[in-house]
This record gives sequence, C-alpha cells and structure tokens, in this order.
Amino acid sequence: MKHLLCILAAVCLLAACSSDQTGNQAAKHEIADKQDEGQKSDKAPEEPAPEEKEKESAETEAEPEALPEYKINPANWTIEPLSANINAKTVLITIDDAPDKHSLEMAHTLKNLGVNAIFFVNGHFIDSDEEKKTLIDIHNLGFPIGNHTMTHANLKDLSPEEQRNEIVRLNDLVEATIGERPRFFRAPFGSNTDESRKLAKEEKMVLMNWTYGYDWEKAYQSKDALTDIMVHSPFLTDGANLLMHDRKWTNEALKGIVEGLRAKGYEIADPHSIGKIS
Repeated sequence: MKHLLCILAAVCLLAACSSDQTGNQAAKHEIADKQDEGQKSDKAPEEPAPEEKEKESAETEAEPEALPEYKINPANWTIEPLSANINAKTVLITIDDAPDKHSLEMAHTLKNLGVNAIFFVNGHFIDSDEEKKTLIDIHNLGFPIGNHTMTHANLKDLSPEEQRNEIVRLNDLVEATIGERPRFFRAPFGSNTDESRKLAKEEKMVLMNWTYGYDWEKAYQSKDALTDIMVHSPFLTDGANLLMHDRKWTNEALKGIVEGLRAKGYEIADPHSIGKIS
C-alpha cells in the first residue's frame, strides 16, 4: 500500500511539471507574438499616392520668378538693361497681326533657333476654334502674347468706351483662350492715346511701340530684301525693338534675320526678362 501511494505521488508531480512547462511555453509564445506585433507597428509609413508625389516634386522643383533684366525706354522704345552686368547689345523681336496665316510657323522657326519673341494678337484672328487652337499652340511653345486690339482700328478715331472695348475685351478673350492676360500692349499704327495709356496701366501691361520695321513697305516684301534691311538698317542699335508682321515674306526671311543679327554680335532678348508694370 505504501508503495502504491509513492507511485501515485510521483505521477502527480510529473503532471504538475508538465503543466508548468506548457504554461511557460504558452507565455513565451504570447510574448513573442506581442513583440512581432510591436515590430509590425514600427514599419515605415506607406508610400504617398502618385498624385501626392507629383505635388511634392513640383513644390520642390518650383523656382522663384526671375528678376527683370530690361525695361522699355518710352523715349525711343528700346529695351535697356537694368544693371551693368546685363548685356546691352541685344534686340527684341516682335510679331504683329498674329495669329493670321504664318504665326505658328514663325513660332516654330524661332523655337528651333532658340529665340523668344512677343506675338501681338488681333481679336479678329482668334474668333474661330481653329484660330484659338493656333494661339494656344504658340503660347505653349513659350511665346508671350501681346495685345494689339480687337480690330486693329486707329485708337485716335475711337471714343474712350470704344477704346476700352478694343483693349480690355481682347485681354478677356486671350485669357479665356490661353489662361492668362497679355503682359504687353501695342497700339495699331503706334497710335496711342491718353485712354490707351490709362487702360494699359490698369491692365498692368507694358506699353510698347518699336524702333524700326520694314515688312509693310513694297520694296521689302521679299525674303532677300527684308533680310538685308532688317540686319543692316541704320536704325539697328543696342536695344532695338524690331517690328515684324505675320506675312509670307517675313516668315521666309525670319531665320536669315536672326542669323544675320547674331553674326553682327547681337543677342536676341527674352521678352520674359522685361520688367512688369507694378
């Protein structure tokens, strides 16, 4: 009997030890699981959505607007450097009566030459969807769009209300087409009035005429003649403001004009570097 009691006691002791080991193993597993969960909770945050990445990239790459380098001299309509370290031997190219028939091809010619210019627009050349598409294409190539009035009327023959309609209405139309208002204003025939000057200031546009141009004169309505006079004009000076138009012969002469001016040591100014009206 005593021997039987000893056996029973030994069995109970073994059962208790087994239970403790099982409990200890379960506790160890529970601790390990919690540690795993902790490690999972410390993982790196999820990647931002693609659109968020693009937004962050755009914010990082955005650069402040460049300071102006030139201003328009209203006494002779040349462009003048604003500091001594800016190249004074420059000319400005401007194209009026855009975008009639040749403006987009002229824009591509200038783009291929690495040259910028102002395209001054008339409202009657952007009254169809096709013409508006042409204007958008020119703008998308990086060329600033200028205001040359709705109908190319002589502003001196118009009332103040009619002048406002010619100028502000075109700004509204250009903005509706390309998403921004013109920064430059040129009156048809160079014929400004007190009202047009006031409206240009209200609209924060740079008032502009020109120093020379020839492509409306019969003697220069050919590629060779126009190229020669634009490059060798007696009016070619530092800061010259060159007037050209959307014309067949001007389109044909444009590349030669740029190359001829460069051969004489002139740099073609970027219109974006001309100071805004505050």
